[in-house]
Amino acid sequence: MIRCLNDEPLSEVLNKYPYTVKGIRMESYKKKKGVWWVDTTKGMKVLKKHPNSESMLVFLLAAVSHLQDKGIHIPTVNKTSDDASYVKVGESCFILIDAVDGVNPNYRKPEELETLVREMARFHQASEGFVPPEGSKVRRHLGHWLSDDSDEIGRLKALHDEEQSKTKHSEFGKIILEVFPSFLARMEDTICGLSSPAYFAWVKKVAVGGGLCHQDFAAGNILLNPSGKVYILDTDSLTIDMPARDIRKLLNKVMKKNGIWDSSLLHQILSWYQQENSLTADEWAVVKMDLNYPHLFNGIMDKYYRRREKDWTEEKYLSRLKEMIAVEQSKKIVLDQYEAIINEFR
Repeated sequence: MIRCLNDEPLSEVLNKYPYTVKGIRMESYKKKKGVWWVDTTKGMKVLKKHPNSESMLVFLLAAVSHLQDKGIHIPTVNKTSDDASYVKVGESCFILIDAVDGVNPNYRKPEELETLVREMARFHQASEGFVPPEGSKVRRHLGHWLSDDSDEIGRLKALHDEEQSKTKHSEFGKIILEVFPSFLARMEDTICGLSSPAYFAWVKKVAVGGGLCHQDFAAGNILLNPSGKVYILDTDSLTIDMPARDIRKLLNKVMKKNGIWDSSLLHQILSWYQQENSLTADEWAVVKMDLNYPHLFNGIMDKYYRRREKDWTEEKYLSRLKEMIAVEQSKKIVLDQYEAIINEFR
Protein backbone atom coordinates (compact mmCIF):
# COMPACT_ATOMS: atom_id res chain seq x y z
CA MET A 1 0.00 0.00 0.00
CA ILE A 2 1.29 3.46 -0.93
CA ARG A 3 1.76 5.65 2.11
CA CYS A 4 3.63 8.87 2.77
CA LEU A 5 4.29 11.43 5.46
CA ASN A 6 1.65 11.52 8.22
CA ASP A 7 0.11 8.33 6.85
CA GLU A 8 -1.88 10.07 4.09
CA PRO A 9 -4.32 7.70 2.29
CA LEU A 10 -2.54 7.94 -1.05
CA SER A 11 -3.31 4.37 -2.06
CA GLU A 12 -7.02 4.84 -1.41
CA VAL A 13 -7.00 8.06 -3.44
CA LEU A 14 -5.00 6.75 -6.40
CA ASN A 15 -7.05 3.57 -6.62
CA LYS A 16 -9.96 5.77 -7.69
CA TYR A 17 -8.20 6.50 -10.99
CA PRO A 18 -7.98 4.20 -14.04
CA TYR A 19 -4.17 4.11 -13.95
CA THR A 20 -1.53 1.80 -12.56
CA VAL A 21 0.94 3.62 -10.32
CA LYS A 22 4.60 2.84 -11.04
CA GLY A 23 6.14 5.17 -8.49
CA ILE A 24 5.50 8.14 -6.22
CA ARG A 25 7.68 10.90 -4.82
CA MET A 26 6.76 13.64 -2.35
CA GLU A 27 7.38 17.22 -3.52
CA SER A 28 6.12 19.12 -0.47
CA TYR A 29 3.95 18.64 2.59
CA LYS A 30 2.46 21.04 5.15
CA LYS A 31 -0.24 19.30 7.20
CA LYS A 32 -3.31 20.63 5.34
CA LYS A 33 -1.73 20.45 1.91
CA GLY A 34 0.70 18.25 0.06
CA VAL A 35 2.09 17.63 -3.42
CA TRP A 36 3.33 14.31 -4.81
CA TRP A 37 4.75 13.31 -8.21
CA VAL A 38 3.02 10.15 -9.42
CA ASP A 39 4.44 8.04 -12.27
CA THR A 40 1.57 6.14 -13.90
CA THR A 41 0.91 3.99 -16.95
CA LYS A 42 -0.71 7.12 -18.45
CA GLY A 43 2.26 9.38 -17.85
CA MET A 44 3.49 11.55 -15.02
CA LYS A 45 0.84 13.12 -12.80
CA VAL A 46 0.81 15.52 -9.86
CA LEU A 47 -1.33 14.62 -6.86
CA LYS A 48 -2.36 17.53 -4.66
CA LYS A 49 -3.99 17.47 -1.26
CA HIS A 50 -6.10 20.58 -1.43
CA PRO A 51 -5.88 23.06 1.48
CA ASN A 52 -9.33 24.57 0.93
CA SER A 53 -12.79 23.29 1.76
CA GLU A 54 -14.69 21.03 -0.62
CA SER A 55 -17.11 23.83 -1.51
CA MET A 56 -14.24 26.17 -2.40
CA LEU A 57 -12.57 23.44 -4.43
CA VAL A 58 -15.79 23.22 -6.47
CA PHE A 59 -15.49 26.97 -7.13
CA LEU A 60 -11.82 26.66 -8.14
CA LEU A 61 -12.39 23.69 -10.45
CA ALA A 62 -15.25 25.53 -12.16
CA ALA A 63 -13.04 28.58 -12.63
CA VAL A 64 -10.27 26.45 -14.14
CA SER A 65 -12.74 24.77 -16.48
CA HIS A 66 -14.08 28.15 -17.61
CA LEU A 67 -10.57 29.43 -18.35
CA GLN A 68 -9.63 26.27 -20.23
CA ASP A 69 -12.79 26.54 -22.34
CA LYS A 70 -11.69 30.06 -23.27
CA GLY A 71 -8.28 28.86 -24.47
CA ILE A 72 -6.12 29.32 -21.38
CA HIS A 73 -3.67 26.45 -20.88
CA ILE A 74 -3.89 25.00 -17.38
CA PRO A 75 -2.78 21.41 -16.63
CA THR A 76 -5.67 18.98 -17.08
CA VAL A 77 -7.49 17.77 -13.99
CA ASN A 78 -7.81 13.99 -14.29
CA LYS A 79 -11.20 12.35 -13.79
CA THR A 80 -11.64 9.34 -11.54
CA SER A 81 -13.11 6.06 -12.75
CA ASP A 82 -16.46 7.47 -11.58
CA ASP A 83 -15.93 10.67 -13.63
CA ALA A 84 -15.33 12.85 -10.56
CA SER A 85 -12.87 15.75 -10.58
CA TYR A 86 -11.54 15.06 -7.08
CA VAL A 87 -11.40 12.42 -4.38
CA LYS A 88 -12.59 13.10 -0.86
CA VAL A 89 -11.28 11.00 2.02
CA GLY A 90 -12.55 12.08 5.41
CA GLU A 91 -12.36 15.88 5.39
CA SER A 92 -9.53 16.05 2.83
CA CYS A 93 -9.87 16.52 -0.92
CA PHE A 94 -7.30 15.37 -3.49
CA ILE A 95 -6.95 16.22 -7.18
CA LEU A 96 -4.73 14.58 -9.79
CA ILE A 97 -3.45 16.73 -12.63
CA ASP A 98 -1.22 16.12 -15.64
CA ALA A 99 2.43 17.01 -15.23
CA VAL A 100 3.57 19.54 -17.84
CA ASP A 101 7.05 20.07 -19.27
CA GLY A 102 8.50 23.53 -19.60
CA VAL A 103 10.69 26.25 -18.10
CA ASN A 104 9.82 29.27 -16.03
CA PRO A 105 10.16 32.59 -17.86
CA ASN A 106 13.01 34.91 -16.94
CA TYR A 107 12.04 38.48 -16.01
CA ARG A 108 15.36 39.71 -17.40
CA LYS A 109 14.67 38.31 -20.88
CA PRO A 110 12.36 40.81 -22.62
CA GLU A 111 10.76 38.24 -24.93
CA GLU A 112 9.92 35.92 -22.01
CA LEU A 113 8.63 38.76 -19.83
CA GLU A 114 6.47 39.90 -22.74
CA THR A 115 5.03 36.39 -23.11
CA LEU A 116 4.19 36.31 -19.40
CA VAL A 117 2.50 39.74 -19.44
CA ARG A 118 0.47 39.02 -22.56
CA GLU A 119 -0.66 35.69 -21.11
CA MET A 120 -1.79 37.43 -17.92
CA ALA A 121 -3.85 39.84 -20.02
CA ARG A 122 -5.36 36.92 -21.97
CA PHE A 123 -6.12 35.20 -18.65
CA HIS A 124 -8.06 38.23 -17.44
CA GLN A 125 -9.93 38.57 -20.71
CA ALA A 126 -10.82 34.86 -20.69
CA SER A 127 -12.12 35.09 -17.13
CA GLU A 128 -14.93 37.42 -18.16
CA GLY A 129 -18.31 35.74 -18.04
CA PHE A 130 -17.38 33.30 -15.28
CA VAL A 131 -20.28 32.48 -12.96
CA PRO A 132 -19.46 30.49 -9.79
CA PRO A 133 -21.44 27.26 -9.31
CA GLU A 134 -24.44 27.58 -7.06
CA GLY A 135 -23.62 26.46 -3.54
CA SER A 136 -19.85 26.75 -3.95
CA LYS A 137 -17.75 28.81 -1.56
CA VAL A 138 -16.51 31.77 -3.57
CA ARG A 139 -13.20 33.48 -2.86
CA ARG A 140 -13.80 37.16 -3.48
CA HIS A 141 -11.64 40.26 -3.05
CA LEU A 142 -13.79 42.36 -5.35
CA GLY A 143 -15.04 45.48 -3.59
CA HIS A 144 -13.05 44.74 -0.42
CA TRP A 145 -10.00 46.91 -1.12
CA LEU A 146 -11.11 49.88 0.96
CA SER A 147 -11.94 47.84 4.05
CA ASP A 148 -8.89 45.56 3.69
CA ASP A 149 -6.47 48.47 3.28
CA SER A 150 -8.11 50.40 6.11
CA ASP A 151 -7.80 47.41 8.42
CA GLU A 152 -4.14 46.99 7.50
CA ILE A 153 -3.43 50.67 8.10
CA GLY A 154 -4.95 50.35 11.57
CA ARG A 155 -2.75 47.34 12.38
CA LEU A 156 0.42 49.02 11.13
CA LYS A 157 -0.29 52.25 12.98
CA ALA A 158 -0.70 50.24 16.17
CA LEU A 159 2.67 48.54 15.55
CA HIS A 160 4.27 51.93 14.88
CA ASP A 161 2.79 53.42 18.06
CA GLU A 162 3.99 50.44 20.07
CA GLU A 163 7.51 50.90 18.67
CA GLN A 164 7.35 54.60 19.43
CA SER A 165 6.44 53.90 23.06
CA LYS A 166 9.59 51.82 23.63
CA THR A 167 12.49 53.34 25.52
CA LYS A 168 15.00 51.45 23.38
CA HIS A 169 14.72 50.72 19.68
CA SER A 170 16.33 48.10 17.48
CA GLU A 171 17.92 49.25 14.22
CA PHE A 172 14.80 47.99 12.46
CA GLY A 173 12.59 49.99 14.83
CA LYS A 174 14.62 53.17 14.34
CA ILE A 175 14.15 52.97 10.58
CA ILE A 176 10.41 52.32 10.98
CA LEU A 177 10.03 55.43 13.12
CA GLU A 178 11.89 57.45 10.49
CA VAL A 179 10.05 56.32 7.36
CA PHE A 180 6.60 55.27 8.53
CA PRO A 181 5.00 58.75 8.32
CA SER A 182 5.79 59.07 4.60
CA PHE A 183 4.46 55.60 3.84
CA LEU A 184 1.38 56.24 5.95
CA ALA A 185 0.68 59.31 3.83
CA ARG A 186 0.78 57.11 0.71
CA MET A 187 -1.59 54.62 2.30
CA GLU A 188 -4.04 57.38 3.15
CA ASP A 189 -3.75 58.82 -0.37
CA THR A 190 -4.70 55.41 -1.74
CA ILE A 191 -7.73 55.18 0.54
CA CYS A 192 -8.83 58.59 -0.69
CA GLY A 193 -8.34 57.52 -4.32
CA LEU A 194 -10.29 54.30 -3.85
CA SER A 195 -13.25 56.36 -2.71
CA SER A 196 -13.55 57.70 -6.25
CA PRO A 197 -16.22 56.76 -8.85
CA ALA A 198 -13.54 55.09 -11.01
CA TYR A 199 -12.92 52.36 -8.44
CA PHE A 200 -16.58 51.63 -7.80
CA ALA A 201 -17.37 51.63 -11.53
CA TRP A 202 -14.74 48.93 -12.15
CA VAL A 203 -16.02 46.89 -9.19
CA LYS A 204 -19.52 47.02 -10.64
CA LYS A 205 -18.27 46.10 -14.11
CA VAL A 206 -16.54 42.94 -12.84
CA ALA A 207 -19.45 42.09 -10.53
CA VAL A 208 -21.80 42.12 -13.52
CA GLY A 209 -19.51 40.71 -16.22
CA GLY A 210 -17.33 38.35 -14.19
CA GLY A 211 -13.60 38.34 -13.66
CA LEU A 212 -10.86 36.30 -12.02
CA CYS A 213 -7.42 37.07 -10.63
CA HIS A 214 -4.72 34.45 -10.18
CA GLN A 215 -3.11 36.31 -7.24
CA ASP A 216 0.39 35.03 -7.99
CA PHE A 217 0.86 35.42 -11.74
CA ALA A 218 4.62 35.18 -11.42
CA ALA A 219 7.43 33.41 -13.26
CA GLY A 220 7.39 30.50 -10.82
CA ASN A 221 3.80 29.70 -11.73
CA ILE A 222 4.22 29.90 -15.50
CA LEU A 223 5.71 27.22 -17.77
CA LEU A 224 6.90 27.90 -21.30
CA ASN A 225 6.23 24.55 -22.97
CA PRO A 226 8.46 23.32 -25.85
CA SER A 227 5.28 23.20 -27.98
CA GLY A 228 4.97 26.95 -27.65
CA LYS A 229 2.06 26.82 -25.23
CA VAL A 230 2.12 28.86 -22.03
CA TYR A 231 0.84 26.89 -19.03
CA ILE A 232 -0.49 28.52 -15.89
CA LEU A 233 0.11 26.62 -12.63
CA ASP A 234 -1.02 26.86 -9.01
CA THR A 235 -4.62 27.97 -9.40
CA ASP A 236 -5.42 27.28 -5.72
CA SER A 237 -5.70 31.01 -4.96
CA LEU A 238 -8.00 32.11 -7.78
CA THR A 239 -10.28 34.92 -6.63
CA ILE A 240 -12.93 37.18 -8.08
CA ASP A 241 -11.42 40.62 -8.48
CA MET A 242 -10.32 43.28 -10.93
CA PRO A 243 -7.25 42.70 -13.14
CA ALA A 244 -5.49 45.48 -11.23
CA ARG A 245 -4.68 43.05 -8.43
CA ASP A 246 -2.58 40.79 -10.66
CA ILE A 247 -1.02 43.72 -12.54
CA ARG A 248 0.18 45.32 -9.32
CA LYS A 249 1.55 42.08 -7.91
CA LEU A 250 3.48 41.24 -11.08
CA LEU A 251 4.93 44.74 -11.38
CA ASN A 252 6.09 44.65 -7.76
CA LYS A 253 7.78 41.27 -8.34
CA VAL A 254 9.52 42.36 -11.54
CA MET A 255 10.72 45.70 -10.21
CA LYS A 256 11.78 44.17 -6.88
CA LYS A 257 13.85 41.64 -8.82
CA ASN A 258 15.54 44.53 -10.60
CA GLY A 259 16.06 46.37 -7.31
CA ILE A 260 14.54 49.58 -8.64
CA TRP A 261 11.50 50.80 -10.57
CA ASP A 262 12.21 51.59 -14.22
CA SER A 263 9.87 53.88 -16.18
CA SER A 264 10.82 52.36 -19.55
CA LEU A 265 10.14 48.84 -18.28
CA LEU A 266 6.84 50.00 -16.79
CA HIS A 267 5.85 51.44 -20.17
CA GLN A 268 6.71 48.16 -21.91
CA ILE A 269 4.77 45.99 -19.48
CA LEU A 270 1.65 48.15 -19.48
CA SER A 271 1.64 48.52 -23.26
CA TRP A 272 1.99 44.72 -23.76
CA TYR A 273 -0.94 44.23 -21.42
CA GLN A 274 -3.05 46.90 -23.12
CA GLN A 275 -2.55 45.30 -26.52
CA GLU A 276 -4.12 42.06 -25.27
CA ASN A 277 -6.72 43.35 -22.80
CA SER A 278 -7.54 47.02 -23.24
CA LEU A 279 -8.32 48.97 -20.06
CA THR A 280 -9.95 52.39 -19.90
CA ALA A 281 -8.21 55.52 -18.63
CA ASP A 282 -10.21 55.29 -15.39
CA GLU A 283 -9.21 51.65 -14.93
CA TRP A 284 -5.53 52.47 -15.41
CA ALA A 285 -6.03 55.21 -12.80
CA VAL A 286 -7.22 52.55 -10.34
CA VAL A 287 -4.11 50.47 -11.13
CA LYS A 288 -2.02 53.49 -10.16
CA MET A 289 -3.89 53.86 -6.87
CA ASP A 290 -3.03 50.27 -5.97
CA LEU A 291 0.59 50.69 -7.07
CA ASN A 292 0.90 53.79 -4.90
CA TYR A 293 -0.05 51.77 -1.83
CA PRO A 294 3.26 50.55 -0.28
CA HIS A 295 2.46 46.82 -0.23
CA LEU A 296 6.13 45.76 -0.12
CA PHE A 297 7.00 48.01 2.81
CA ASN A 298 3.85 47.00 4.67
CA GLY A 299 4.63 43.34 4.11
CA ILE A 300 8.09 43.41 5.65
CA MET A 301 6.94 45.57 8.55
CA ASP A 302 4.15 43.13 9.35
CA LYS A 303 6.48 40.13 9.01
CA TYR A 304 8.99 41.62 11.45
CA TYR A 305 6.64 42.56 14.27
CA ARG A 306 4.59 39.35 13.98
CA ARG A 307 7.76 37.26 13.47
CA ARG A 308 6.12 35.45 10.59
CA GLU A 309 9.47 34.17 9.24
CA LYS A 310 10.69 32.11 12.18
CA ASP A 311 14.07 31.28 10.68
CA TRP A 312 15.01 34.84 9.65
CA THR A 313 17.74 36.57 11.61
CA GLU A 314 17.53 40.19 12.73
CA GLU A 315 20.07 41.00 10.03
CA LYS A 316 17.92 39.43 7.33
CA TYR A 317 14.83 41.35 8.44
CA LEU A 318 16.86 44.56 8.43
CA SER A 319 18.30 43.85 5.00
CA ARG A 320 14.85 43.15 3.54
CA LEU A 321 13.45 46.32 5.12
CA LYS A 322 16.13 48.47 3.51
CA GLU A 323 15.58 46.72 0.18
CA MET A 324 11.81 47.25 0.26
CA ILE A 325 12.16 50.90 1.24
CA ALA A 326 14.52 51.55 -1.68
CA VAL A 327 12.18 49.83 -4.14
CA GLU A 328 9.11 51.64 -2.80
CA GLN A 329 10.83 55.02 -2.93
CA SER A 330 11.97 54.46 -6.51
CA LYS A 331 8.39 53.48 -7.40
CA LYS A 332 7.09 56.80 -6.09
CA ILE A 333 9.39 58.65 -8.51
CA VAL A 334 8.30 56.54 -11.49
CA LEU A 335 4.60 56.92 -10.63
CA ASP A 336 5.01 60.67 -11.08
CA GLN A 337 5.38 59.83 -14.80
CA TYR A 338 2.50 57.35 -14.84
CA GLU A 339 -0.11 59.44 -16.67
CA ALA A 340 2.37 60.33 -19.41
CA ILE A 341 3.23 56.64 -19.82
CA ILE A 342 -0.43 55.65 -20.07
CA ASN A 343 -1.17 58.40 -22.59
CA GLU A 344 1.60 57.12 -24.89
CA PHE A 345 -0.10 53.79 -25.61
CA ARG A 346 -3.77 54.68 -25.20
